[in-house]
Amino acid sequence: MALWMEAGSEPKTESEIADLEAIAALKESAALEFKEKGNQYVKSGKKHYADAIDCYTKAINQKALRDSENSVIYANRAHVNLLLGNYRRALMDAEEAIKLCPTNIKAIYRAAKASLSLDLLGEARSYCETGLERDPNNEELKKLARQIDAQNLEHEHIEAQVSKAVATAKHLVSAIESRGLRIGKAVFEELTGLKKPVLDSNNILHWPVLLLYAEVMSSDFIEDFCETDMFTAHLDTMFSESCPPLPWDKENNYTREAIELYYEAGSGVCLPKAKLLPYLLEGTAGSHVESIGDDDKDVTEWSYDGNSSGKVSSKWIKVNEKRTLHDVLKEPNLLIPGIPGAFSTWFQKDPPSSTKSSEMVSGLFHNEQLAGRQTEVEATTILVVTNIGN
Repeated sequence: MALWMEAGSEPKTESEIADLEAIAALKESAALEFKEKGNQYVKSGKKHYADAIDCYTKAINQKALRDSENSVIYANRAHVNLLLGNYRRALMDAEEAIKLCPTNIKAIYRAAKASLSLDLLGEARSYCETGLERDPNNEELKKLARQIDAQNLEHEHIEAQVSKAVATAKHLVSAIESRGLRIGKAVFEELTGLKKPVLDSNNILHWPVLLLYAEVMSSDFIEDFCETDMFTAHLDTMFSESCPPLPWDKENNYTREAIELYYEAGSGVCLPKAKLLPYLLEGTAGSHVESIGDDDKDVTEWSYDGNSSGKVSSKWIKVNEKRTLHDVLKEPNLLIPGIPGAFSTWFQKDPPSSTKSSEMVSGLFHNEQLAGRQTEVEATTILVVTNIGN
């Protein structure tokens, strides 16, 4: 009997030939039955999709059908995988169907659709073009081609935005480096936002600046502080007689004549270029860029007394209001406290002591009791405003 024949041997008798033909007919019948059963499962809804895939797989494994028929089954299984969101498997099945029958339009359509779902736009476009060459009036392929074109345009738009964001961030880093400014790690994370310095067409930096009124747990914000502006110009405007008093300053203690500015000098970690770029890209189209192409450098410890072997205690330095923001930011004892940073504002009779100032500024943020005119900032410097009182 044919069942006992060795693999690869040819039938020698009419009985063996008849047996083999009977076995082939049974396998073909079983394959067609599995195919039809799979089709019924698909029509029965999502709960039966796994059963449909199982039936199509059994039909293929019979190895009893012609290439054109197997192509249909592969295309059917690709269809179910598309419905289940198994796009990679759907693409593999559709490609196998096309190999078996290059004219299978459904297989070509499903290969294009799976490629689109996998964001393989080049492959999706190629399959659509092949399908439309064979069937120019196929509306489903035309619709899919329009979707591919739209997604291509969206990708090009996003890529342009990413390139612009990266270029802008690199220009900012170059501007910061050329000025000899030092950016440290973020200190006031509760105020981290999307505000960043802006480099205008004249290569002038505009910084967001946060003023802290640590004694009253409040803050004020200057959105655009040009690096060439003197502090006195902004303070004259903010504390002019025509400007309403701060809502929490019930006793009107914070007047133009009664305030002083301070910044904190101390040690910290100075960010290298490769670490600074990701900070500047946060909140932009380039925020997910993994590699920007700049060599990373070691993060170095920095202290205002020039000693990198250990940290030193912080010290509050009074700001000369007649100086520009640039003049203060480039001070060798100032490490701009990361992205974000701030300038702080104080209300007291005596200049702030290092210990007391640090505790109050820390409490201002860690207790999350910010009040007054506050906003989210990123990439600026810390000043303290103090009331010198009577």
